[in-house]
Amino acid sequence: MSNRLEALRVFCTAADAANFREAAVRLSVSPQVVTRAVRELEDELGEPLFHRSTRGVQLSDFGRQLAERARVAVGGVDELFHRIDRRALSQHTGTVRVTAPHMYARFIPQALAPLLAAHPGLVLDLRLSEQHADVVDQQIDIGVRVGPLRDARFVSRTVGKMALRVVAAPALIARVGTPRDIEALSALPVTALIDRSSGRPWPWAFSRKRLFTVSAPAFVSDNIDAECAAVLAGLGFGQLIAPLAEPWLASGELVEVLEAEAPVPWPINVYRPQRAPVPARVRLVFDELVRVLR
Repeated sequence: MSNRLEALRVFCTAADAANFREAAVRLSVSPQVVTRAVRELEDELGEPLFHRSTRGVQLSDFGRQLAERARVAVGGVDELFHRIDRRALSQHTGTVRVTAPHMYARFIPQALAPLLAAHPGLVLDLRLSEQHADVVDQQIDIGVRVGPLRDARFVSRTVGKMALRVVAAPALIARVGTPRDIEALSALPVTALIDRSSGRPWPWAFSRKRLFTVSAPAFVSDNIDAECAAVLAGLGFGQLIAPLAEPWLASGELVEVLEAEAPVPWPINVYRPQRAPVPARVRLVFDELVRVLR
């Protein structure tokens, strides 16, 4: 029997039984299996574990000492793999690392607060970035991304779509006018959002995969909330994500322009690496993120 742990488990059962036949019944194996396991342990350890006679078997002094240590070792391993304990541990304790764009900085903690309160041992580690995270190097459990996913191995759920709006404050439009087309933006004050990985402004996206490169911005930031504040203050036209722009459009503090040129909305995906098995705590947070983001 090449599996030492299984051999020790058989030995412990034999040590607690009246004879090898009774041990075999307890283990639901043949007596020959018990005999072979004990013999192989004796050969490897170089000591007799039982004294055998016509009346039965009896633990040797060495066998008695080994049985005491083996029960602790086997019991500890069995405890690790006890299904109920493992499920409770994985659900209620441990860290789940989530990556998401900065726009979700407030929403995700607020949306997951009831779940975290219900599972006190569950820890949310939220990493904010507009870049696609390296899920292996950064040990990411779950990601939220706007736009197509680059890795087909991910398990993903599309939970919505993200539109882009070109907007401006009414006072700015009254002063400089409304752009009639994309090219007209070059002569108007515009804001720029910096791509932190390249240090350059993100280009504006429009229908038919057209891009507008921001070359002379009136305001620059690497933070979407700061860019939105600048647009509200009338510093320039800006292309904002719909969740930021729409409340201000509804209140009249911003006005949308170039609506006919808007790009196709980007998909919003919740994903996780296709690694098995998936800890129950990760599945729990994944399912909840899919629910609240939909």
